[in-house]
Amino acid sequence: MKNTISALVAFSLTATLAFSHPNHDGKPGKAPTTATQTGNGIHTYMTVPHWGDIPDGKPLGPTHGGVAVSKAGDVYVSTSSDRAICVFSPEGKFLKSIAPDCTDVHSLSIHQENGSEYLYGAHKNGQRIVKLTLDGALVLEIKDTESQPIPGTLKGLTAVTVAPDGRIFAAVGYGSNQIHVFDQSGKLLQSFGSKGKELEEFHTCHGLAIDTRFDETRLLVVDRENRRLTHYDLSGKLIGVHSTHLRRPCAVSFHGEFVAVAELQGRVTIVNKSGAPVAFLGDNPNQDQWAKFKTLPADIPEGIFTAPHGLSYDADANLYVQDWNQTGRITKLVRVH
Repeated sequence: MKNTISALVAFSLTATLAFSHPNHDGKPGKAPTTATQTGNGIHTYMTVPHWGDIPDGKPLGPTHGGVAVSKAGDVYVSTSSDRAICVFSPEGKFLKSIAPDCTDVHSLSIHQENGSEYLYGAHKNGQRIVKLTLDGALVLEIKDTESQPIPGTLKGLTAVTVAPDGRIFAAVGYGSNQIHVFDQSGKLLQSFGSKGKELEEFHTCHGLAIDTRFDETRLLVVDRENRRLTHYDLSGKLIGVHSTHLRRPCAVSFHGEFVAVAELQGRVTIVNKSGAPVAFLGDNPNQDQWAKFKTLPADIPEGIFTAPHGLSYDADANLYVQDWNQTGRITKLVRVH
């Protein structure tokens, strides 16, 4: 098994370096070329230097978005640039950009419906929820309209996720701090939550995810400025705090019993089913780089994060992490244990 994993890591590194570029920003720098280990125990990872470099040598563009992985293993990364949503192979080859009118999609998730996969995005600038095919064609949009006014509007939309029954959950973490629930057609069903620091309030509900690890499916809310993850049932009733004392959590992704948490203050934390941290990845000892959008990728050590904003596991528990960064930064972590 170890030989197989080592071979996969070696292949991934070789394939990625074959089309890498030494500088994301076109300036001399300390671009890393050596894989680095991070994590511990079964959550030990190796980085893949230059994963996701763009063939034209230009920056990916600001990464203030999300990451989603299809069943085929293709990686979807949203940006705030005219590249909109970028698609990469598992080895990091840039395949294409899609949905040019979806620049600045703040979060991405993939949901399978009737055998087909769809991207759901929180289009922050467009103040709308979008459902797209994997090729970027618009299937559904949900907006605040006269015919369907949304309490507090969708200004400041931050997250969207889809329940197994097709209900769409959306968070307005940069605005009203409400969570809205829609049916599959986009009809508003209910709204709950408000801004604050109390138990049933949110202070930047930045991310949402459906948690199927328990007997009854739950909604996991990433409550960034309250530095916690909270569980709700799918009717909007609070279950309780799942994890706390986090470093400004932004997004989560599940694999088995574990959830990876992107923390804006320079770290990814792996949390178990009881909400306890079991591993820390890429923990940045330089607090001057925490949550610093203008940090140049060439100035960030390999295997270290500055501002994890979006992330996703793939089927093999490898992780793809997006730093909030002005020129764009995506890191692939290959699990080695």
